[in-house]
Order: sequence, then structure tokens, then C-alpha cells
Amino acid sequence: MDRYFEFASNHVLLTVGLVLSFFMLLFSELQRKARNLTSVEPQDVVKLINADALVVDVRSAEAYAKGHIVNARNIPFDEFDAQASKLDGMKKQAIVAVCDAGSAANRAVDRLQKAGIEKVYALRGGMTAWSEAGLPVVGGKKLKKKR
Repeated sequence: MDRYFEFASNHVLLTVGLVLSFFMLLFSELQRKARNLTSVEPQDVVKLINADALVVDVRSAEAYAKGHIVNARNIPFDEFDAQASKLDGMKKQAIVAVCDAGSAANRAVDRLQKAGIEKVYALRGGMTAWSEAGLPVVGGKKLKKKR
């Protein structure tokens, strides 16, 4: 134990950095728990989909067209509040929100929970994590250009 104190006294900046990193991590996890955000790994999303969960892709229509999870519904985050009424009849069904990297999906989860949907999750890492896990992606639809 004396060696740890000796190291800490010889490397003050390293020790302070380590302690600050620990508290920042602890704070972010406690904040996530307090907001009741639930992020799940891609493999867990597969289990939820097999149990009849609905996947809501909150990316833009262009990103959705390039590739998305099978049977995912596209409700772009910019239009989320206006179109969230489409999900009103599914308050008992599990919903998984998906975006590019996970941040917009977490905001969508927060809004859905405020709307009264109980079982709502965000895909941790978004479509990037889904693709890196080697899971299937459907895409290739061409979008009609608005004139």
C-alpha cells in the first residue's frame, strides 16, 4: 500500500487525472441511470427484434435509404415530434431507436419515455456498431427528388 502512496506523491498530475476520469465516468453513468436511458448492444437488439420489437430509425431519409435494419421505420429526428404520433398505438411494444452513432437515438428514447412508452431502448453505437457487428443491413432504395 505504501508503494501506491509513493507513486501518487511522485506523479501528482497522473493521479489527479485518473481520479477526475473516474468521477467523470461515475457522474455520466449516474446521470444516464437517473434519466432512465437504456442503451443496448447490437446482439441484444437482435433478441428484442425476435421478441417483436419495433425498430425506429431516426436518421435522415437519405441515410436510411443507404442502409437500415430490416423492417425499421424511418422517422427522422428533425421530424420526430411531429411524427411520433405514429407510435402511439405501440405503448406496450418494445421500441428500439437507431441513429448513426447513438446520440440522436438517446434523445429519441428520452422523448418516447416522456410520451408514456415504457419499453424503449437505444442501439448503443448506432448503425456503425450494427454494421461492425456484421449484422444484416437492407438498403439500396433510390429516393425521389423533391422539386
